[in-house]
Amino acid sequence: MILLALESTLLFEHLLPVVQGTWASHILNQFFHHPWHGLHFWDLVQPTFMFVAGVAMAFSMKKQRQTHTWGQAFVKILKRCGWLFFWGVLDYAVRKNGLSFELWDVLTQLSFTTLVAFLIMGWSVQAQVMVSALCLLLPEFLYRFTNIPGFNQPFVDQHNFGNYMDLQLMNKINPAGWVAINCISTSAHTIWGVLAGKLLLSDKTADQKMKALLLSSGMLLLLGFGLDRLHITPIIKRTATSSFVLASGGWVVLFLAFCYWWVDIKKHKNYLMLFNLFALNSIFIYLFNEIVGDRWFTGYVLAITNGLFGIVHIPELIAAIMGSFVVFGLEAGLLYFLYRKKIFFKV
Repeated sequence: MILLALESTLLFEHLLPVVQGTWASHILNQFFHHPWHGLHFWDLVQPTFMFVAGVAMAFSMKKQRQTHTWGQAFVKILKRCGWLFFWGVLDYAVRKNGLSFELWDVLTQLSFTTLVAFLIMGWSVQAQVMVSALCLLLPEFLYRFTNIPGFNQPFVDQHNFGNYMDLQLMNKINPAGWVAINCISTSAHTIWGVLAGKLLLSDKTADQKMKALLLSSGMLLLLGFGLDRLHITPIIKRTATSSFVLASGGWVVLFLAFCYWWVDIKKHKNYLMLFNLFALNSIFIYLFNEIVGDRWFTGYVLAITNGLFGIVHIPELIAAIMGSFVVFGLEAGLLYFLYRKKIFFKV
C-alpha cells in the first residue's frame, strides 16, 4: 500500500528524468509494469495484495468461527465481496467523457478470488492446492484451445481469449492488454494466502513454518520460471498466465517468509508504525489514491508546492520530487488522524 501511495504521488515519474541514461534507470524501471513478456518488481504488487488478503482471511475466519456459523460467515463474505465489486467498478466508472463499466480493477478481481478461497478454505490442504491448480489450468486451456477467429493467439496482446471475453462483458478491449478473467488464475494467489495464514496459525514450530514457506516459494519459482524458460507458457502479468501466477506467487511467499522471520522470529517490531497506518486502512487509502488522488488531490497539492518552491527558485525537477513527498506526507497524516480517532474503514 505504501508503494501504491508513492506511485499515486507521481514520484516514480518525477524520478525518471533524474536517472535517465544511468545504471539507476534499470532499478527505477522495476517500479513500472513490464510492457508484456517478463516480470518487474512492480508486477508483484497486485499478487501481494491478493495473497495477503487470503492470509488475513485465515486469521479472520479463525476468530469468526468462535461466534459465527458457516452460514453467517458466508453471508458476511458475500457482503464483503459485493462491496469489493462495487468499489472496484466505481473506481473505473467515472471518466472525463462520462460513465464507464469496466472490470479491470484489483478490487473487482479480489471480490471473485475472495469468494473462491472462502468456499474451499475448510477443505484439506491437498484439495485446496488442487483447486488452485485448476484455476491455472482452466484459463490455460481457454487461451490455447477456444480458437475464436481474431482471438486465437493465446499470448499476443489484443488477440487472445481474454480480450474476446472483455468484448463480451464490456464491449471493449483494454488498450494496455489487461483482461478481466485474470480473476480466475489469480484466485490461486488468494487460496495460497489462506493456506499460508493457516500455516502461521498452526502449532508447528517457527523452524517448521519457515521451512514450509521457503520450500513452497522455491517450488513456485521453479515452476513459474521453468515454464517460461522452456517456452511452454510465457510470464505475462497483463493476462496473468499460469507461469506468471506461479512465479509471482513464489516471490510473494518468499516475502512473507522474510517478514515472518524478521518480525515474529527476530522480534524486530520497532519502526513499523508507518506500515501499520497503511495496513489498518488499506482499502480506504487504495480507493483514496485511485479516486481522489489521481483525479484531484495529487495535482492540486503539486500545483501548490510547485508554486511555493518556484518562489524560492528551487529547480523544477527537484520541486516536483519534493512535492511528491509532500503529497505522501499528507496521505500518511490523514491515515494517522484516522488511527488516532480509531476510524477504520472495512468492507
